[in-house]
Amino acid sequence: MATIDPYRNDADVLEIGELKIENGADTVAVYGSVNLTRDRHGLAQAKALKAVLDKVVTALEAAKDLPDHIAPPKPPDQVENPFR
Repeated sequence: MATIDPYRNDADVLEIGELKIENGADTVAVYGSVNLTRDRHGLAQAKALKAVLDKVVTALEAAKDLPDHIAPPKPPDQVENPFR
């Protein structure tokens, strides 16, 4: 079962169904969707999602210098389209 090491790098991406989990040094982004069907495949996806979220919670609980709140990441600068 693939997983990530939360907050360790800005490169890891994990997909569960169409749900994407992107690792970052300050954030773990979760977006998209996954249908947890009532079958073995749905169970496997639910376990994978739970494993990732359990690791995120463990990493946050272990942090000694956890601030009350950090600002969300800034969107990248937009560059004017040179083809217009």
